Amino acid sequence: MSNRHHRVAVALAALLAVATPLAARAEPIKNVVLVHGAWVDGSGWRQVHDILVSKGFHVTEVQEPETSFAADVNATRRILDLQDGPTLLVGHSYGGSIVTEAGIHPKVVGLVYVAAHAPDVGEDEGALGKRMPSVLGQTPGAIARTPDGYTYLQSSAFPTLFAPDLPRAQAAFEASSQVPAAAEVFTTPLSAAAWHTKPSWGIVAGSDQIINPDLERFYYQRAGSHTTVIEGASHSVYESHAPEVAAVIENAAQQVGSAN
Repeated sequence: MSNRHHRVAVALAALLAVATPLAARAEPIKNVVLVHGAWVDGSGWRQVHDILVSKGFHVTEVQEPETSFAADVNATRRILDLQDGPTLLVGHSYGGSIVTEAGIHPKVVGLVYVAAHAPDVGEDEGALGKRMPSVLGQTPGAIARTPDGYTYLQSSAFPTLFAPDLPRAQAAFEASSQVPAAAEVFTTPLSAAAWHTKPSWGIVAGSDQIINPDLERFYYQRAGSHTTVIEGASHSVYESHAPEVAAVIENAAQQVGSAN
């Protein structure tokens, strides 16, 4: 081999040595854990789940009991323990509070907030919601309470406030299949806030009536989240705009993978 050809071969080998680890780091995170909000369950993630699975992601839904904030965080940690590597943790609504605290788990490398709360340490979403009231917060009687302290949305209020952009029959079914949430889940102060140390992405539902969209913007700006606004979307944005939500999650997984 001539000296010139030898130098070219050495240069190519050096480039390959650099490019290979870069390509490996560019692989997206493959594990995604989805956390639902109050009054609903993990089945609402079905469309997002199917889209992500079709793209090669390993997706798991947490079925938190909504009996206490601690129980819901523990339910999420339990699922995170089962993941086989770096994981993107996604929360909708009250699920945002859960992922904020559970997100300090060592396997979590990024957070995605979908029309979600993102309190800081010592804060709770109930108090924050009163600072920027939503339509729900200004609708007397929309939230009902059982004798033992569990909350739910009145069946007449659920389709109009929670899911106005879903087919009426679907919204009515979700209203009748609600998971009552212990009132304390909304007023328990957080003891950790993962968004301080981990990258985050946030989706603002432009026509959200359960959480004030301006509160969502406040959360995401404070956390330094990469923010996407889906105009006209209700609080059920993860169902009514599943492809857009899945695209944000996929993008987050790609970006986190490039950084790790």
